[in-house]
Amino acid sequence: MINVLIADEHSLFRQAVRSALETEYDLTVVAEAADGLEAVEAAGMSAPDIALIDTDLPKCNGIDATRTVRERVPGCKVLVLSNHQDRAALFNAIQAGASGYLTKAIPLAKLIEAVRAVLRGETIVPPAMLGDLLSQLVQSKEQQNDVIRRLSRLTRREREVLALLVEGADNDVVAQRLVISPETARTHIQNILGKLDVHSRLEALALVLRNNIVKDMILA
Repeated sequence: MINVLIADEHSLFRQAVRSALETEYDLTVVAEAADGLEAVEAAGMSAPDIALIDTDLPKCNGIDATRTVRERVPGCKVLVLSNHQDRAALFNAIQAGASGYLTKAIPLAKLIEAVRAVLRGETIVPPAMLGDLLSQLVQSKEQQNDVIRRLSRLTRREREVLALLVEGADNDVVAQRLVISPETARTHIQNILGKLDVHSRLEALALVLRNNIVKDMILA
């Protein structure tokens, strides 16, 4: 059996999807959730094969819920559902680890087909939105590569300082943790800002935190 989680604020929608899915011999709904926090908890408890997650969930939106579900239950695929075609939501859903994105306007039979396709390893995207998604992904990759190039200019010590800044350390804490003088810590920070081509610590932190791969490189 294929175990399914349905996360949507509206109980009527959940009931309709459950009824459609459970007419199929190989699909069963093991959990429902009315908000993002419930979705994450339910996924952790039931370990579904696939979660159908609405983008506009209360308490924790569907994109954040998707990311957390994928982190906590790696074996669970996610198919994100939206009330309308939203390019930003599509891009963010794919970045969060979703295997597909569909609008609720599709027939339930098409939704069932999409569930099976995702479990076969396919990525489901409305054809009219595919070109824009690819352009966004290419642009995002180029931006990330630029950040990685800037990061590569840092020395090992400067990366250590930057990692501490990400943790919220000030000059004195950096100096204490690395057993250097506050003046040396200040010099390292100024060098980091120059090499990353930013004007403040906040810009440097934003650059790192917006790019998960870069963050992982620094904190490794």
